[in-house]
Amino acid sequence: MPKERIVIMGAAGRDFHNFNVYYRNNEYFQVVAFTATQIPNIHGRKYPKELTGALYPEGIPIYHEEELGTLVKEENIDTVVFSYSDVSHDNIMRKAAFVNSLGANFLLLGVEKTMIKSTKPVISICAVRTGCGKSQTTRKVIKYLKEQGKRVVAIRHPMPYGDLAKQAVQRFARYEDLDIHECTIEEREEYEPHINAGIVVYAGVDYEKILRQAEKEADIIIWDGGNNDTSFYKSDLEIVVADPLRVGDEMSYYPGHTNLCRADVVVINKIDSASLEEIDELRRNIHSVNTKAVVIDAASPLTVDYPGLIRDKSVLVIEDGPTLTHGESLFGAGVVAAEKYGAAELVDPKPYAVRSIADTFEKYSHIQNLLPAMGYGKEQVKDLEETINNTVCDVVVSATPINLKRVVNINKKMVTVNYELEEIGYPKLADVLKDFIK
Repeated sequence: MPKERIVIMGAAGRDFHNFNVYYRNNEYFQVVAFTATQIPNIHGRKYPKELTGALYPEGIPIYHEEELGTLVKEENIDTVVFSYSDVSHDNIMRKAAFVNSLGANFLLLGVEKTMIKSTKPVISICAVRTGCGKSQTTRKVIKYLKEQGKRVVAIRHPMPYGDLAKQAVQRFARYEDLDIHECTIEEREEYEPHINAGIVVYAGVDYEKILRQAEKEADIIIWDGGNNDTSFYKSDLEIVVADPLRVGDEMSYYPGHTNLCRADVVVINKIDSASLEEIDELRRNIHSVNTKAVVIDAASPLTVDYPGLIRDKSVLVIEDGPTLTHGESLFGAGVVAAEKYGAAELVDPKPYAVRSIADTFEKYSHIQNLLPAMGYGKEQVKDLEETINNTVCDVVVSATPINLKRVVNINKKMVTVNYELEEIGYPKLADVLKDFIK
């Protein structure tokens, strides 16, 4: 029988994982191409032969998602496999309708079809949207487990934007490791807080190899999810973070809704920022799809290193990039800090934006009076630096999770915002984790 011809739609993460675990060594399928979106500078490259296995000695080309229709027609594609996250149900069905109109199947792989089994207990920490507060939840969980004497290693959702073959397995324990692996700002935002907390974190492309290496130095594996994706590993405890400031998204975004349905624990974060009506609606939505989950209330209170520099000043706020872009948040901790400490105004960076940063504002037109910390490569980091230094303001308020001055040279005073998870009332994560350890 002829092989089923496949295109995998992705964004340089879940797509590669789905290929690795489901298609790479499967002789019934021929993966003709990947398509890429969300992340710049991925298309036009190849998923390298070092990672594709014996069935793909030349590697697999990566096209822009805009070329999907041409690919389906010219390559006689049988099935298009959707493999990225933080996408509305409506958007996915529009893509499905388009693919079906061309005569091809449209497929979403079942989550357990792509989960790898560990020899160690696994706790996954996922979310219903980008920017809910997974990172601080992960740090809270690991802190408790380490206090109980457990060796814990975090494995982070992939962000392989450089040399994919070299990035197959990455281990981060020191700041120098970030430079060795030429990490982007987006990668640093996820890895640096772990390093600050003394946590070893793995990432890369081949998550079977990553897991087997991490198991050698851990009693418990923590899956530190990205976007609102599902876990790459079969988990013994599934913790999912929800955001009342975007209530309703937990029911209408893929695969965050899947996470909500599967959760053993749901953390309602940002309780201190949301209205009672938003929180109550979120509770009802959780209960409507998942009656077994333990629900924990929490906040992420912020701290600022030099709050006195903000009062009565014109402020450029820099927020975490993905939370604002495909996460579609209107603001983050930087805006909250600027308003809390009496900024005179939030400066609009758009008139000062250059090249790829200007393109970001054009693509994500909902972003107003703040700057996403975009840095998906050296050129974009330069564009970010130039945009910051061009902007006329008194002070920069940086709410990205990294020390931005390690990456860019800023010619202005800068205030740094930090935030950690704080549970409100009972139950607490410690109560759940105590039972898990037993």
